[in-house]
Amino acid sequence: MSPKTRPSLAKQFRRLAVYFFSYGGLTTLSLWLSYHIRFYGGEMSERPTANIFLTFLVIKLTMLWLCGQFRGVIYYFRFYDATRMMVAIFGSSLLIFILVSPTSFQHSAFLLPRSVVLVDFNLSALMFVGFRVLVRTLRDKWSGANITTTAPTKRIAVYGAGKVGEQLIVDLLSKRGHGLKPVCILDDATEKQGLEVHGLTIVGGEKMIPNLVARYGVTELILALPVHSVRRVKEISTLAMQNGLSVLVLPSNADLASGRVRATDLRSVSVEDLLGRDPAKLDDAAIAEMVGSRTVLVTGAGGSIGQEICRQIAQRQPQRLIILDQCEVLLYQTEQELIAAGAGALVTPIIADVKDRARMEGVFMRFKPDLVLHAAAHKHVPMMESQPGEALKNNTLGTANVAELASLHKVKEFVLISTDKAINPTNVMGASKRLAEIIVQSQQTRPGNLTRFIAVRFGNVLGSSGSVIPMFKKQIAAGGPVTVTHPDVQRYFMTIPEAVGLVLQSASQGRGGDILVLEMGKPMKIVDLARQLIELSGLRPDIDIEIKITGLRPGEKMIEELQHHGEQYLETSHERIFRFVAPPLPFELLPKFVESVRSLIPMEKEQCKQGIKQLVPEYVPYLD
Repeated sequence: MSPKTRPSLAKQFRRLAVYFFSYGGLTTLSLWLSYHIRFYGGEMSERPTANIFLTFLVIKLTMLWLCGQFRGVIYYFRFYDATRMMVAIFGSSLLIFILVSPTSFQHSAFLLPRSVVLVDFNLSALMFVGFRVLVRTLRDKWSGANITTTAPTKRIAVYGAGKVGEQLIVDLLSKRGHGLKPVCILDDATEKQGLEVHGLTIVGGEKMIPNLVARYGVTELILALPVHSVRRVKEISTLAMQNGLSVLVLPSNADLASGRVRATDLRSVSVEDLLGRDPAKLDDAAIAEMVGSRTVLVTGAGGSIGQEICRQIAQRQPQRLIILDQCEVLLYQTEQELIAAGAGALVTPIIADVKDRARMEGVFMRFKPDLVLHAAAHKHVPMMESQPGEALKNNTLGTANVAELASLHKVKEFVLISTDKAINPTNVMGASKRLAEIIVQSQQTRPGNLTRFIAVRFGNVLGSSGSVIPMFKKQIAAGGPVTVTHPDVQRYFMTIPEAVGLVLQSASQGRGGDILVLEMGKPMKIVDLARQLIELSGLRPDIDIEIKITGLRPGEKMIEELQHHGEQYLETSHERIFRFVAPPLPFELLPKFVESVRSLIPMEKEQCKQGIKQLVPEYVPYLD
């Protein structure tokens, strides 16, 4: 035996000894008490012999062993363990009862009344289960006794008396020193109100929130609601914050099940929680089939959308994942994150510019991708408005390069990440993306083309680089003001994971030449978003942080549209994906179209915008 194995064997021996002497002692005590209960008030006509004690010990310990009661950690005991223990006790009592029945072979040394067996069964169940419950209770009580914290204890309320809420309460009550003390529970179910969970009363539902501070001294509300209750999360969070309560939420069920987090790993409520969108249901089998064992190329892999595409692709085990970006810093960050997630063997980082035709052709010739997800783009609206030539270079001609190479190299699917700003555009960024859509649709009609070209439009993505959320957070951290262009400006918002998941779903079911639009729910006022972010920071809008209206920027719409004039609306098999069909630009006109775009790049800003309008008639340019 090597020195390294001795401690492990010693620990196992100690654990088995604890179980053996504990269960053995309880078995002996139970049998002894069973005789005394059976003959209570009279003289015992029979006494348990050593052979009977030995028989009970052997049978019960053997049944407990077979039911796995010697393998568990002694201070972990839940319903599943209690069930297995009852099976062991019932099985051993049944076997002993059969042995002492009149038809069985009986020796004088093994005689005992059958009523003793019945009494012993009840006592054994009570003692064995009670022993394990006592051990767990003492362990839960003392496990956090040595944990100290200098922070004051926060009195909290838990919203949700279901399974998730019950598990959270158990964890909080069993661990001292974490600074959180649950004092009451709230739940929407009226039949539960007034009842108790682990000694805490369910004091009411949503109407009790305004009274939590005054009546119970609560400072924080923890939401333990099901994952599908996103609308309730938004409603309750808003009401709680209006009443001066901090709001925390539990991790998702997927994170809890994976073991990445525990029920007590709480986080603050975020803007994503307040979005009020139910999580989209994805056909994971179809996405996995599209991605699995394929070489996938993601352009713009350093951006917010590109990074999330890479994460979700890597989870579905492609043969190879080519991550491409012109910014080495962002590309390195994406690569390191994928390596940390265990996907390092799949990843090949490529520094390249999609406008560089020769470089991109080399990438296609070397790696021969099966699926291309084209996310490389300039997307900052005001910046592109002042430099339209750069938007045309990257967003339009860069897309033309990658799309043509995809068709020439027989890529199976090409997906263009587009935007709702491409719909009846009023800014250069949206117009450059609309031009890219036209090029992609035209490539579908190329003679001999085998590639399925798809464009996917979606709205603003919460938390993406360059979006309004990071800017608002910086302004709040600096003490304000938070700048909003117009009090009535509205935008459609999606979370990054949801947007990318639906993009992959679209790629798995779209037809060649389709423009797919993701359902984005109801538009949200930017000023409301600013107010919620200020409240989430524990501050008061217009009191602690000023909200300043600055006026609409060049090319900015009051609200984004969902459909071009002349586009035909069709449903798809997914409730959150819609298909718009418009006549494509004939392929024979595509080279002239691309050259027309190229000729606009060196022009002055106003001339360039006027030229774009000739190519995109629905474009309404902002002219100085």
